[in-house]
Amino acid sequence: MSAIKIDGVRIDNVTLSEAVEAALAKRGAPCFVVTPNAVMLEACGKETRLADLLNLADLSLPDGRGVLMAAGRQGQALRERVAGIEFGEALLARASVDGARVFLLGGGEDVAQEAAKRLCVRFPNLRICGTCWGYFDRTGEEDRRLTEIIRACRPDILLVCMGFPLQEEWIASHISLLGDVRVVAGLGGSLDVWAGRIKRAPTAVSRMGMEWAWRMIGEPKRMKKLPALMRFWFKTYTTAKRPSQKL
Repeated sequence: MSAIKIDGVRIDNVTLSEAVEAALAKRGAPCFVVTPNAVMLEACGKETRLADLLNLADLSLPDGRGVLMAAGRQGQALRERVAGIEFGEALLARASVDGARVFLLGGGEDVAQEAAKRLCVRFPNLRICGTCWGYFDRTGEEDRRLTEIIRACRPDILLVCMGFPLQEEWIASHISLLGDVRVVAGLGGSLDVWAGRIKRAPTAVSRMGMEWAWRMIGEPKRMKKLPALMRFWFKTYTTAKRPSQKL
Protein backbone atom coordinates (compact mmCIF):
# COMPACT_ATOMS: atom_id res chain seq x y z
CA MET A 1 0.00 0.00 0.00
CA SER A 2 1.54 3.30 -1.08
CA ALA A 3 1.28 6.48 0.98
CA ILE A 4 2.37 10.11 1.03
CA LYS A 5 2.78 12.73 3.75
CA ILE A 6 0.90 16.02 4.02
CA ASP A 7 1.74 18.36 6.92
CA GLY A 8 3.65 15.50 8.52
CA VAL A 9 0.69 13.11 8.39
CA ARG A 10 0.80 9.83 6.47
CA ILE A 11 -2.07 9.46 4.00
CA ASP A 12 -2.68 6.06 2.43
CA ASN A 13 -3.39 5.99 -1.30
CA VAL A 14 -6.35 3.61 -1.23
CA THR A 15 -9.85 3.33 -2.63
CA LEU A 16 -12.89 2.81 -0.41
CA SER A 17 -13.08 -0.91 -1.15
CA GLU A 18 -9.35 -1.34 -0.55
CA ALA A 19 -9.63 0.50 2.77
CA VAL A 20 -12.36 -1.85 4.02
CA GLU A 21 -10.38 -4.92 2.96
CA ALA A 22 -7.18 -3.59 4.55
CA ALA A 23 -8.94 -2.81 7.84
CA LEU A 24 -10.48 -6.29 8.08
CA ALA A 25 -7.36 -8.09 6.91
CA LYS A 26 -5.14 -6.95 9.80
CA ARG A 27 -4.41 -9.66 12.33
CA GLY A 28 -3.19 -9.48 15.89
CA ALA A 29 -3.76 -6.00 17.35
CA PRO A 30 -6.85 -4.02 16.22
CA CYS A 31 -6.60 -1.95 13.05
CA PHE A 32 -6.61 1.73 14.09
CA VAL A 33 -8.24 3.86 11.37
CA VAL A 34 -8.13 7.67 11.08
CA THR A 35 -9.69 9.94 8.46
CA PRO A 36 -7.67 13.18 8.14
CA ASN A 37 -9.40 16.14 6.47
CA ALA A 38 -8.13 19.61 5.62
CA VAL A 39 -8.91 21.12 9.03
CA MET A 40 -7.18 18.26 10.82
CA LEU A 41 -4.11 18.55 8.59
CA GLU A 42 -3.94 22.31 9.18
CA ALA A 43 -3.86 21.64 12.93
CA CYS A 44 -1.19 18.97 12.46
CA GLY A 45 0.95 21.40 10.48
CA LYS A 46 1.05 23.67 13.50
CA GLU A 47 1.26 21.07 16.25
CA THR A 48 3.58 18.12 15.78
CA ARG A 49 2.01 16.04 18.55
CA LEU A 50 -1.24 15.91 16.57
CA ALA A 51 0.58 14.65 13.48
CA ASP A 52 2.32 12.06 15.66
CA LEU A 53 -1.05 11.02 17.04
CA LEU A 54 -2.54 10.41 13.59
CA ASN A 55 0.59 8.59 12.50
CA LEU A 56 -0.05 5.95 15.17
CA ALA A 57 -2.87 4.68 12.97
CA ASP A 58 -2.58 1.58 10.82
CA LEU A 59 -4.80 3.09 8.12
CA SER A 60 -5.06 6.80 7.27
CA LEU A 61 -7.80 7.73 4.79
CA PRO A 62 -7.98 10.93 2.66
CA ASP A 63 -11.23 12.49 3.84
CA GLY A 64 -12.02 15.52 1.72
CA ARG A 65 -11.39 17.28 -1.55
CA GLY A 66 -8.82 19.53 0.12
CA VAL A 67 -6.62 16.54 0.97
CA LEU A 68 -6.69 15.36 -2.65
CA MET A 69 -5.86 18.87 -3.87
CA ALA A 70 -2.91 19.15 -1.50
CA ALA A 71 -1.58 15.79 -2.64
CA GLY A 72 -1.88 16.86 -6.26
CA ARG A 73 0.08 20.05 -5.56
CA GLN A 74 2.83 17.86 -4.12
CA GLY A 75 2.96 15.94 -7.38
CA GLN A 76 1.27 12.74 -6.25
CA ALA A 77 -2.42 12.32 -7.00
CA LEU A 78 -4.42 10.26 -4.56
CA ARG A 79 -6.72 7.88 -6.37
CA GLU A 80 -9.90 8.51 -4.44
CA ARG A 81 -11.48 10.55 -1.68
CA VAL A 82 -12.41 8.17 1.12
CA ALA A 83 -14.79 10.02 3.42
CA GLY A 84 -14.93 8.67 6.95
CA ILE A 85 -18.70 8.28 6.96
CA GLU A 86 -18.61 6.36 3.67
CA PHE A 87 -15.88 4.10 5.01
CA GLY A 88 -18.00 3.51 8.10
CA GLU A 89 -21.07 2.64 6.03
CA ALA A 90 -19.09 0.27 3.81
CA LEU A 91 -17.64 -1.38 6.91
CA LEU A 92 -21.13 -1.76 8.42
CA ALA A 93 -22.46 -3.23 5.18
CA ARG A 94 -19.67 -5.79 5.27
CA ALA A 95 -20.33 -6.48 8.95
CA SER A 96 -23.99 -7.18 8.23
CA VAL A 97 -22.96 -9.85 5.73
CA ASP A 98 -20.18 -11.37 7.83
CA GLY A 99 -22.11 -11.35 11.12
CA ALA A 100 -19.54 -9.09 12.79
CA ARG A 101 -20.49 -7.38 16.06
CA VAL A 102 -20.43 -3.56 16.21
CA PHE A 103 -20.20 -1.09 19.12
CA LEU A 104 -21.07 2.60 18.59
CA LEU A 105 -19.38 5.17 20.84
CA GLY A 106 -19.99 8.91 20.67
CA GLY A 107 -22.54 11.65 20.09
CA GLY A 108 -24.85 13.40 22.52
CA GLU A 109 -27.70 11.96 24.55
CA ASP A 110 -29.53 9.13 22.74
CA VAL A 111 -27.62 9.75 19.48
CA ALA A 112 -25.77 6.43 19.43
CA GLN A 113 -28.96 4.52 20.30
CA GLU A 114 -30.96 6.24 17.55
CA ALA A 115 -28.15 5.69 15.06
CA ALA A 116 -28.14 2.00 16.00
CA LYS A 117 -31.89 1.69 15.35
CA ARG A 118 -31.66 3.36 11.96
CA LEU A 119 -28.58 1.43 10.91
CA CYS A 120 -30.27 -1.87 11.76
CA VAL A 121 -33.15 -0.89 9.47
CA ARG A 122 -30.73 0.03 6.72
CA PHE A 123 -28.63 -3.12 7.22
CA PRO A 124 -31.17 -5.73 8.41
CA ASN A 125 -28.61 -8.33 9.55
CA LEU A 126 -26.37 -5.85 11.38
CA ARG A 127 -25.46 -6.94 14.92
CA ILE A 128 -24.95 -3.89 17.14
CA CYS A 129 -23.83 -5.23 20.50
CA GLY A 130 -23.64 -1.94 22.41
CA THR A 131 -23.76 1.85 22.37
CA CYS A 132 -22.53 4.69 24.58
CA TRP A 133 -22.65 8.45 24.30
CA GLY A 134 -19.44 10.46 23.94
CA TYR A 135 -19.70 12.77 26.96
CA PHE A 136 -18.39 10.41 29.61
CA ASP A 137 -15.56 11.19 32.03
CA ARG A 138 -12.49 10.10 30.06
CA THR A 139 -10.15 10.26 33.06
CA GLY A 140 -11.97 8.47 35.86
CA GLU A 141 -14.08 5.52 36.92
CA GLU A 142 -16.64 6.05 34.16
CA ASP A 143 -13.94 5.52 31.55
CA ARG A 144 -12.78 2.33 33.25
CA ARG A 145 -16.33 0.97 33.37
CA LEU A 146 -16.86 1.80 29.69
CA THR A 147 -13.73 -0.14 28.77
CA GLU A 148 -15.02 -3.13 30.71
CA ILE A 149 -18.43 -2.87 29.00
CA ILE A 150 -16.83 -2.81 25.55
CA ARG A 151 -14.73 -5.86 26.40
CA ALA A 152 -17.84 -7.67 27.70
CA CYS A 153 -19.79 -6.84 24.52
CA ARG A 154 -17.01 -8.42 22.42
CA PRO A 155 -17.35 -6.18 19.35
CA ASP A 156 -15.42 -6.92 16.20
CA ILE A 157 -15.76 -3.28 15.12
CA LEU A 158 -15.71 -0.20 17.35
CA LEU A 159 -16.71 3.13 15.78
CA VAL A 160 -15.63 6.12 17.91
CA CYS A 161 -17.32 9.42 17.03
CA MET A 162 -16.12 12.13 19.41
CA GLY A 163 -14.34 14.52 17.05
CA PHE A 164 -10.66 15.23 16.47
CA PRO A 165 -8.41 14.90 18.44
CA LEU A 166 -10.45 13.49 21.36
CA GLN A 167 -11.46 10.32 19.54
CA GLU A 168 -7.92 9.59 18.33
CA GLU A 169 -6.45 10.26 21.79
CA TRP A 170 -9.00 7.93 23.38
CA ILE A 171 -8.39 5.18 20.83
CA ALA A 172 -4.60 5.46 21.16
CA SER A 173 -4.75 5.15 24.96
CA HIS A 174 -7.32 2.33 25.02
CA ILE A 175 -6.65 0.19 21.96
CA SER A 176 -4.57 -2.32 23.93
CA LEU A 177 -7.40 -2.71 26.47
CA LEU A 178 -10.25 -3.54 24.11
CA GLY A 179 -9.97 -7.31 23.90
CA ASP A 180 -10.52 -8.95 20.53
CA VAL A 181 -11.75 -5.89 18.60
CA ARG A 182 -10.58 -6.14 14.98
CA VAL A 183 -11.16 -2.55 13.79
CA VAL A 184 -11.30 0.73 15.73
CA ALA A 185 -12.12 3.82 13.63
CA GLY A 186 -12.46 7.50 14.51
CA LEU A 187 -15.38 8.83 12.44
CA GLY A 188 -16.16 12.30 13.78
CA GLY A 189 -19.80 13.31 13.35
CA SER A 190 -20.97 10.17 11.56
CA LEU A 191 -23.31 9.12 14.37
CA ASP A 192 -25.20 12.42 14.14
CA VAL A 193 -25.83 11.77 10.46
CA TRP A 194 -26.85 8.14 10.99
CA ALA A 195 -29.19 9.24 13.80
CA GLY A 196 -30.86 11.78 11.51
CA ARG A 197 -29.68 14.77 13.57
CA ILE A 198 -27.63 16.15 10.67
CA LYS A 199 -28.34 15.86 6.95
CA ARG A 200 -25.51 15.09 4.55
CA ALA A 201 -24.98 17.29 1.52
CA PRO A 202 -26.68 16.19 -1.72
CA THR A 203 -24.52 14.14 -4.07
CA ALA A 204 -24.26 17.03 -6.54
CA VAL A 205 -22.90 19.33 -3.83
CA SER A 206 -20.35 16.72 -2.75
CA ARG A 207 -19.19 16.19 -6.32
CA MET A 208 -18.57 19.94 -6.61
CA GLY A 209 -16.34 19.77 -3.54
CA MET A 210 -18.68 22.08 -1.62
CA GLU A 211 -19.80 19.74 1.15
CA TRP A 212 -17.86 21.87 3.65
CA ALA A 213 -20.03 24.89 2.77
CA TRP A 214 -23.22 22.85 3.05
CA ARG A 215 -22.24 21.68 6.52
CA MET A 216 -21.34 25.17 7.69
CA ILE A 217 -24.69 26.51 6.52
CA GLY A 218 -26.52 23.68 8.26
CA GLU A 219 -24.34 23.84 11.38
CA PRO A 220 -23.35 27.48 12.03
CA LYS A 221 -21.04 26.43 14.88
CA ARG A 222 -18.75 24.96 12.22
CA MET A 223 -18.01 28.48 10.97
CA LYS A 224 -15.24 28.63 13.57
CA LYS A 225 -13.34 26.10 11.43
CA LEU A 226 -13.43 28.33 8.34
CA PRO A 227 -10.18 30.24 9.09
CA ALA A 228 -8.24 26.96 9.40
CA LEU A 229 -9.80 25.70 6.18
CA MET A 230 -8.85 28.89 4.34
CA ARG A 231 -5.29 28.73 5.66
CA PHE A 232 -4.97 25.15 4.43
CA TRP A 233 -6.31 26.05 0.97
CA PHE A 234 -4.03 29.09 0.74
CA LYS A 235 -1.00 26.98 1.65
CA THR A 236 -2.08 24.35 -0.88
CA TYR A 237 -2.40 26.84 -3.72
CA THR A 238 0.80 28.74 -2.98
CA THR A 239 3.03 25.69 -2.45
CA ALA A 240 5.19 25.05 -5.50
CA LYS A 241 4.48 21.74 -7.15
CA ARG A 242 7.11 19.24 -6.15
CA PRO A 243 7.41 15.48 -5.85
CA SER A 244 5.57 14.09 -2.85
CA GLN A 245 7.38 12.36 -0.06
CA LYS A 246 6.50 8.74 -0.73
CA LEU A 247 6.56 6.20 2.06
